[in-house]
Amino acid sequence: MRPPNAEPMLPGFVRHLFPTVAGLPLGPLLTLSLRSLAGRRPGLFERLGEYRSSCFGIDPVDLAFAFCVVPDGQRSSVRVVSKDGTAGSDVLIRGPLLALLGLLDGTLDGDALFFSRVISINGRTEAVLALRNTIEDAELRPADLLGLHGILARCVDTGVLGALSVARRLAENNSSETQKA
Repeated sequence: MRPPNAEPMLPGFVRHLFPTVAGLPLGPLLTLSLRSLAGRRPGLFERLGEYRSSCFGIDPVDLAFAFCVVPDGQRSSVRVVSKDGTAGSDVLIRGPLLALLGLLDGTLDGDALFFSRVISINGRTEAVLALRNTIEDAELRPADLLGLHGILARCVDTGVLGALSVARRLAENNSSETQKA
């Protein structure tokens, strides 16, 4: 049983979808997305300074895999790795997927999640601060990561952010039912 302040985890039926998603070339697709973003908004990556070549291990605790991300502009890379594949990372950020996505889209506060122990951070704290400041200043939307503009961008943003909101509500309902049992 998780502590009452813990971020809800993905419902079981959603977690079972991820082995299918894991079969996709997620690493290359996410790498392409980051490099494309770097081409459109190079200042984001320059803001990371010396930490742009750092390896950030991202471990969604409710998934069977993790990510190693190097946000180095046009040389950015994302690799999908096993849980122990993040061991050589400069930084390891661990937490529920919905919390990690909330950090990325700005709907959740990283400091609050850290101090309530929903996420944990190990490694070079200054690299995490640089990444957090960069993400907060970027005000990224899902369409930004996909390179979309105009009405299509608004539709994608609305759809993705709406789906994340529904997933969070489902996870909260699942969490409260689990705590009652």
